[in-house]
This record gives sequence, structure tokens and C-alpha cells, in this order.
Amino acid sequence: MTPPRLPSNPSKPPLAYRNLEFLDSDDGRPLRILAEYLQPLHALRREGIHDTIVFFGSARITEDGPLARYYADARELARRLTEWSKALSHHRHRYIVCTGGGPGIMAAANRGASDARGRTVGFNIGLPHEQEPNPYITRELSFEFHYFFMRKLWFAHLARALVVFPGGFGTFDELFEILTLSQTLKLDRRIPILLYGPEYWNETVNFAAMRRWGVISAEDLELFRVVGDPTEAFQALETALRPEPEGATPAFAKSAVPSGPTEPSTGSVGPQS
Repeated sequence: MTPPRLPSNPSKPPLAYRNLEFLDSDDGRPLRILAEYLQPLHALRREGIHDTIVFFGSARITEDGPLARYYADARELARRLTEWSKALSHHRHRYIVCTGGGPGIMAAANRGASDARGRTVGFNIGLPHEQEPNPYITRELSFEFHYFFMRKLWFAHLARALVVFPGGFGTFDELFEILTLSQTLKLDRRIPILLYGPEYWNETVNFAAMRRWGVISAEDLELFRVVGDPTEAFQALETALRPEPEGATPAFAKSAVPSGPTEPSTGSVGPQS
């Protein structure tokens, strides 16, 4: 027989972690930030997501607009990558297509993965114009963020490759974030970075001029590659990713340089968390 339920005490204050007024306050901000790390971590571990191929690009590109070719190409590339990933031996949810979860190129990539009956991740973010998650994201892998920097952390944390289609400020922000992490050895693994659409990237970013001015080195130009069609992009990623060993789930990126001074006598540096 079930014992009778005691009435709640209306005068008893709620536990701090169930107090929404506190959690939404300025003092509760560190907990909200931490939650945007721990909740995706919990879900990705539960779903066995190992690593991702991240697609960036404009939310303004539509299937029937003036830049529709890029929408179609992103969809096709994501489909081919998903079919390839599913066919890998010892497949363990590897190389899952991941996007920012919104419309445009993001929707095209999630849609392509869905076309191949694959799982696909969306890291959406709430914006003033109310960006909504696109309908092609796998339900269990759809995440909503408030903080841009936590969203970008998750892009970098699991990325094994990056494909960047034409885009605006947000796309450039995300691209240069990964380029900077790679350049400064804050990632312990090399992430192949493909800039899709030479006609766009050659006009909008003059990397050669940056090299001539001495603000980047010649080696920095090897951090990325410009590609012009889905076949070229797929072949580049297939070659770069096939040798990658399978590791833990999720396979978090780590820093390849120490966080503090090292002993001069050792001369060696190990990976740092």
C-alpha cells in the first residue's frame, strides 16, 4: 500500500538548483554557462557521438535563391560524407555532419545527412531574429545555446574536419576561430579546413596579401584548402580522415602546448587538457 503523500510546505524555500529566479539572475550566470557545457556532454556521451565534420556557411542562402548552387552542393557533400561514414568498418557514430542548426547552408548540410539516413547534429543559438532549429537535425542531437562562446567550444571540441561555404560575419568568426586554434597549437590534432567556392573566397579574403604584409607565415596558408565542387571536397576529406584512429567517445580536442612555463632541461612538451 502506497503511503499518503505529505502536503508540501509553501513556506519552505526551493533548493538553489531548482530556484529559477536565482538561476536566471546575474549571480547564476556561471551555472548557466556550465550547463551549456555539461548538458551537450551528457547527451553526446549518451548518443555515442565520437567526432564531427562541421559545416559553416550563410543562413541567408536558400534552395531557390541566387546562391542556390551552394545549397545544393552542401546537401550533396553532406550526403556523400554520411554514406561514407556509415560504411566505415567498426563504425561508431564517426564523422557525423554537424552545423549551427539554423537555415541556409546549415539546413542544407543537415538535410544531406538526413537524405543518407544518417544522424546529424545541430548547435542552434537563440538570436534576436529568432533563429529556429531546422527540421533535418536528429532530434536527440539538437542543442540550443545562449552563449556564442560555448557554442563555438562545442564546434571545436569534436571537429575532425571543417567545410566553410560562403557566409557573412558569423561564418568568418567561426572560421577564424578554428584557424587561430590550429595556428597557435591549441588543438592537439590537425583539422582539415576546406573553403568551398574559390570565386567567393578569392574575392573576399586576400590571404596572399596577409602573407606579403608579414602578419601570417607561409606555413599558415597550409592550414586550409580551397575547393570548388563536392567531388573535390569529398576526396580531400576522405584522404585526410581515413587514417584517423578511433578513440574515446567523445574525442575531445586538447591543447598541444603547455599552459605554463616548462623546464628548459626537458625540451619536450606533452598534450595538455
